[in-house]
Amino acid sequence: MPAAVHNVTADKSIRESQPQWFAMRATYHREAAVKQLLDMQGIESYLPLRQVIKTVRGRKVRTMAPLVSSLLFVYCERERLNQFKAKVQHLQYMTHPVDGRNVPIIVPQQQMDDFKVVTRCDNGNLVFFKPGELDLQKGAHVRLHGGTFDGLEGKFMKVTGKRNRHVVVEVKDVLAVAVDCADAQFVEVL
Repeated sequence: MPAAVHNVTADKSIRESQPQWFAMRATYHREAAVKQLLDMQGIESYLPLRQVIKTVRGRKVRTMAPLVSSLLFVYCERERLNQFKAKVQHLQYMTHPVDGRNVPIIVPQQQMDDFKVVTRCDNGNLVFFKPGELDLQKGAHVRLHGGTFDGLEGKFMKVTGKRNRHVVVEVKDVLAVAVDCADAQFVEVL
């Protein structure tokens, strides 16, 4: 076997044996139930939530609802996730095409950390975009210092319908989130 083919195969098996963040879909709005099952199995997951006000029997009640319908992130080894997925029919990989095949979307750790910071501090000023909806080539790559989003990295750019420039955090092929960075003390261009 040629050395190049052997190295690619070895790299793939090493990557699949290490825990990674996978972007997943829980069909029919079952993301909370799937997260609960993952927690019971000891598998780390992240379900971005927001606070909503619902009317229940004539009373307004504050509850938590998914920030993005059906979206869930799972952190574990691919083999373990495949075993879990075989038992839970309504959990699916989010995929993107690579060389004519659909490949599961793996989110790098830094992107996931930045996404968590932004979505956990949901103050109602977040703007969500579908993949390809923004031209992220235009923005400057920045890091915020001070304020709510200290250490956050993203693209600094003008967002349609908003006065101020925003920092856009992208989870490649999944979604992008724009956050107003008015309280940042310093914006460092990277």
